[in-house]
Amino acid sequence: MKRRHPLLRGSAVLFAGVAAVALCGPTAQAAPSYAGAEDNYAGSQIAKHEGVGGVPHIRYSAEDQVLGHDVSGHQGAVDWPSTAGAGAKFVYVKATEGTGFVNPQFAQQYNGSYSAGLVRGAYHFARPDVSDGASQAEYFLAHGGGWSNDGRTLPGALDAEYNPYGDTCYGKDSATLVAWIRSFSDTYRARTGRLPTIYTSTSWWKKCLGNSPAFGANPLWLARYNSQVGELPAGWPRQSIWQFADQGVLPGDQNWLNGPLTLLRDLAIG
Repeated sequence: MKRRHPLLRGSAVLFAGVAAVALCGPTAQAAPSYAGAEDNYAGSQIAKHEGVGGVPHIRYSAEDQVLGHDVSGHQGAVDWPSTAGAGAKFVYVKATEGTGFVNPQFAQQYNGSYSAGLVRGAYHFARPDVSDGASQAEYFLAHGGGWSNDGRTLPGALDAEYNPYGDTCYGKDSATLVAWIRSFSDTYRARTGRLPTIYTSTSWWKKCLGNSPAFGANPLWLARYNSQVGELPAGWPRQSIWQFADQGVLPGDQNWLNGPLTLLRDLAIG
């Protein structure tokens, strides 16, 4: 019986160990989660963290104010002629989240609202935990988040709110989040010529961005479910849109424009 030379036996053992490492490879990072992304919409996490107390959900007056709303895949297909008949003048529609989710109802909601005569815009649910701001702006633009100077398209909006997947501030400090939003905003402006609207709540902005005053030039879409607008985040002297209730006469969340119809046109054309 032939016996293998001791050195050859050692080489075989070494090769087997290297092969095992090669097969296993480095530990792969888990893919970002988008579980439940269809139910993440403007204010979904704000309502969970801040509540909706004191909100006139159903009965309110639209006199001398411009009523609008926002929708996402959470609402499904929207009856736009009925929505317009109920008084809606504008709508923001969720387009994307992170760099891995597109609202399956986006075309029906975005195009349908336009056909019914509403001024419409798209928004992006920010995920600073999965990729940088510039990449998410590009993803948003590639999936419906663009802007056109037709007088009926609002600038794209960035939905910056509580993390539905974990740490409230996405595991980032305030300086990092300020830089992330700046990257998104600058990329969007470079591609469209418009600063994106920023959607947020004062409480989240204070907690996660240290109440940064850096974005006062961006239109503010404020979430606060109450009968008064209340305190604004630093840097903004006024809000452009106030999301005042999470339900009402229109599908989705209810919004007031902070001014007359002429302001809505001004916001659309920049």
